[in-house]
Amino acid sequence: MFLDNLLSIIIFIPLIAAAILGLFLRGDDEAAQNNAKYVALAATLASLLASLFLLAGFDPDDTAFQFVEEGDWILGLTYKLGVDGISVLFVMLTTFLMPITILSCWDVTHRVKEYMIAFLVLETLMLGVFCALDLVLFYLFFEGGLIPMFLIIGIWGGANRIYASFKFFLYTFFGSVLMLVAMIAMYVDAGTTDITALLNHNFGTETIEVLGFQVLGGLQTVLWLAFFASFAVKMPMWPVHTWLPDAHVQAPTAGSVVLAAILLKLGGYGFLRFNLPMFPVASDLLADFVLWISAIAIVYTSLVALMQEDMKKLIAYSSVAHMGFVTAGIFAANQQGVDGAIFQMISHGFISGALFLCVGVIYDRMHTREIDAYGGLVNRMPAYAAVFMLFTMANVGLPGTSGFVGEFLTLMGMFQANTWVAAVAATGVILSAAYALWLYRRVVMGDLIKESLKSITDMTTRERAIFVPLIAMTLVLGIYPSLITDVIGPSVSDLLDGYQTAVADFSATSQFAEAGGE
Repeated sequence: MFLDNLLSIIIFIPLIAAAILGLFLRGDDEAAQNNAKYVALAATLASLLASLFLLAGFDPDDTAFQFVEEGDWILGLTYKLGVDGISVLFVMLTTFLMPITILSCWDVTHRVKEYMIAFLVLETLMLGVFCALDLVLFYLFFEGGLIPMFLIIGIWGGANRIYASFKFFLYTFFGSVLMLVAMIAMYVDAGTTDITALLNHNFGTETIEVLGFQVLGGLQTVLWLAFFASFAVKMPMWPVHTWLPDAHVQAPTAGSVVLAAILLKLGGYGFLRFNLPMFPVASDLLADFVLWISAIAIVYTSLVALMQEDMKKLIAYSSVAHMGFVTAGIFAANQQGVDGAIFQMISHGFISGALFLCVGVIYDRMHTREIDAYGGLVNRMPAYAAVFMLFTMANVGLPGTSGFVGEFLTLMGMFQANTWVAAVAATGVILSAAYALWLYRRVVMGDLIKESLKSITDMTTRERAIFVPLIAMTLVLGIYPSLITDVIGPSVSDLLDGYQTAVADFSATSQFAEAGGE
């Protein structure tokens, strides 16, 4: 019974805890605040424990969806969950990072109960996205995640939080409207909302006319563009990335951690679940378009990062650059590229989350994120300096850290797909070293001159404990990347086999038609 409903248990433990907090916890004194934090921490740890059972029982060699749950839902809809080698690791990433996120906001004193409820609901919705095997269920989870993050930024954010929260909401919501229209079209064409059935459905590739334009790839291209619009905003890809720096700067530290480490991955996961396997012909036709946009994003946002004076904004632009490697790896559509893209997303979850936590440590003490306000912290905060250095080098892609593996594999995949794109993207590796080391030198190195910093204290025991699991994962995956690649490899290979077969069939049909059907 436990294993039969394991995914539902993992997903809904946080939501049940949120309901308990909302219905039964009263008062706003210190005891009530602590109770809210302990309930949230216990729920996220319970979800993590359940996900360990999921990982232990998962068979990487079986490329079909596992731990499938299916039943009738409301209005004739189907409640269907399942994981494969691609999605199971995103479930693990989410459940691993959420207890760390809860611990990172232990000092919050404003509306603590509501703060914890927002994160618990957000965890349920993010997990639901990675497990949903029905279009309607996926869309509800995907769009539902906007609401708690909107509230986290808008209520507990910085001085310009209202602007940032509405910008985040509107960008991501309008992108998803097109996806909803595409899902309706998919249901009309295939007669089902079951994702497993849609993965095997052949959407039309005959050239069609849309708004006076001849669309090569037909219905597939139209659907691909609709899904691409939604997932590109969520990633976010250049040039629809401008909401992210504002959201990060205004969000509280815990909100930035979840936004960078998990929420951005919903876009990449969407490409892997929908665009590449369901619309392979359109993906092939538009691959160069995505590869070049990704390369431009890597270079452009790295250059913009070099100009930033706010630490959070610099790391936010760094995230956009790293997501450029992800999209390029996915649409390179080869084993190294897709493996590298998934590895990069998992690795970026640990590294970017840790970098935002590093900013949070000194922001809690000095209440400023301006780079010029710091300098010489190594003299007063040696432990902090060591931790910040490790994650700075991991962000750069130092061999021996998880950041290196993801970038190396995606560049290999890009090189096979388009040599010029790989050459342009490779300059991003140099630029990332420039902005990351520039940030570290100005904040940590040098003499301690500023009077305001001379009484600053090093990390507390709680803060050190938060970084330990992140350090461990960054180093373990850097040294032993097969922990990831062995799990994702068979599912990625199966995905690419179907992709290449569909592309080859379309190519053969097109050549036959051009030859006059002879």
